[in-house]
Amino acid sequence: MQDLVERFLDHLALERGLARNSLAAYRRDLEGHAAFLRETCGKPDAPAVSEGDIIQYLTALHRARAATATICRKLTAVRQFYRYLVAEGVLTADPTANVEAPRKTQHLPATMTLDEVERLLEAPDISTLRGLRDRAMLEVLYASGLRVSELVGLRRGDVNLKMGYLRVIGKGSKERIVPLGRIAGEWLQRYLDARDDDLPCLFPGPRRKALSRVAFWQIIQRLATRAGIVKEISPHSLRHSFATHLLERGADLRAIQEMLGHRSITTTQIYTHVTSDLLREVYVDAHPRARKK
Repeated sequence: MQDLVERFLDHLALERGLARNSLAAYRRDLEGHAAFLRETCGKPDAPAVSEGDIIQYLTALHRARAATATICRKLTAVRQFYRYLVAEGVLTADPTANVEAPRKTQHLPATMTLDEVERLLEAPDISTLRGLRDRAMLEVLYASGLRVSELVGLRRGDVNLKMGYLRVIGKGSKERIVPLGRIAGEWLQRYLDARDDDLPCLFPGPRRKALSRVAFWQIIQRLATRAGIVKEISPHSLRHSFATHLLERGADLRAIQEMLGHRSITTTQIYTHVTSDLLREVYVDAHPRARKK
């Protein structure tokens, strides 16, 4: 089984261009699946796997209280693996063909109000280089809606301040161009002017290497506390707020999809639910006949 998993991972890397993190996730899921088949079902080889074994695997995940999203992700990896084996002639039938994924509960993204965003942006101490860096990072994140991994991975050469855009390498090593607002560009220029190094990374940490995702999450937590924001926020909160605030002001959903780097418009459509909830709250608060007596 392990040899087949390695062949499949090579296929994902070479033919589909999946990023390192995505490949690592596939490896964990498939190796866990193979271990279950070997240890619980007594089936170390793929040709012996049946639909019943797949259902038993999913049942075990459910009993272990795995989240629905986690089960769906693992099933997706397993399903693609067996489809690959059928396409390669290793299997004659796909044991996952008739297995349905559990229904996922749709969680609306946590967003921030404009006031909360402003308070967070103004929280860094811009009298220091570190504070300027943090302010520039926050401004860029809110102005562009990048994933945190994309933000910390930016290099100087990815920024065109004159034209006002960023070159971003997203999931699956897919490149996209994202506009950068005037204010974010000004803060980024101010930060770069204050630097006296020639490091290629746009936002270096204390070790002169690109800041890690964990380090940036810690920065967000510290600054949120300083700004008096009591709700739980993360770097992703600014990405969600970017999309929601654009949609509230009439931006086209397809344009938002492109800027966020979503492969499917279905992923982006979750923000329509967010704005619907916000509109409902505004209506209830403002309309004289909306509230129950």
